[in-house]
Amino acid sequence: MARSDLSDITAFLAVAREGSFTKGAAKLGVSQSALSQTIRNLEERLGLRLLARTTRNVSPTEAGERLIQAVGPRLEEVEAELAAMMAMRDKPSGTVRIAAGEHPAELLLWPAIERLLPDYPDITIEIVIDNGLTDIVEQRLDAGVRLGESIAKDMVAVRIAPDMRMAVVGTPSYFTKHPKPKTPQDLTAHNCINIRMPTAGSLYAWEFEKGGRALKVRVEGQLIFNSATMATKAALAGAGLAFVPEERVLSHIKSGELTRVLIDWCQPFAGFHLYYPSRRQPTPAFEVVANALRQRG
Repeated sequence: MARSDLSDITAFLAVAREGSFTKGAAKLGVSQSALSQTIRNLEERLGLRLLARTTRNVSPTEAGERLIQAVGPRLEEVEAELAAMMAMRDKPSGTVRIAAGEHPAELLLWPAIERLLPDYPDITIEIVIDNGLTDIVEQRLDAGVRLGESIAKDMVAVRIAPDMRMAVVGTPSYFTKHPKPKTPQDLTAHNCINIRMPTAGSLYAWEFEKGGRALKVRVEGQLIFNSATMATKAALAGAGLAFVPEERVLSHIKSGELTRVLIDWCQPFAGFHLYYPSRRQPTPAFEVVANALRQRG
């Protein structure tokens, strides 16, 4: 491949990703007319139309989409490696973008980042709050945070929290009106606060385990949230039973605001991990952030 081809493909990818010659030119720091000529020259050499142009937008043709899928990831690897090498000249700098749910962002990311920032003024950290299973490669993020059991095998996973447990909780006043459940099956007779999963869109089936026996219970109740924070607030208001991460409610259990039930049915499971593509070379800035988050001991 000629050096000009590589440069022109980089220009094509910029236009395709931005969906606009204007935005692509701004990103590359060139004029729109020069960028248009570059794309025309590439199309003429290949003998293929790569972009479909209308008065309102620009989108890849079938050939253009194939070029994006085949070459785009490889150029990203080269760009990431060059960025890592350049960053090595000086102290760690640059932007690190991480996707995480609201709970791990608040509980894990923010405390570590708050301590980190004063010592690394040239590092910018962007946290994208997303409770779904974001594709960090597609979204061009540096890393994500998930429970250990939900991370793909081709990712590097770094533990950033100990194992977790769930807790079934309700207020003492709730239990004066309803008998405490002795088994998970008893929950079907209770007013339970449901959680709708952001990925599947379905209601979460409460998961239990005891003596090697796993059990899922689909509960019913008057309230449905897509946030454990709101489920906890509703439980504190006496609106029903919530099934939430233990860390969220320990202080309320100790204070007596909430009563915990079915403790022996709530077994530990793999906690939160920072994960990133194994083929991507981490920058010094990213390594600083990852080390700050890494679970010790």
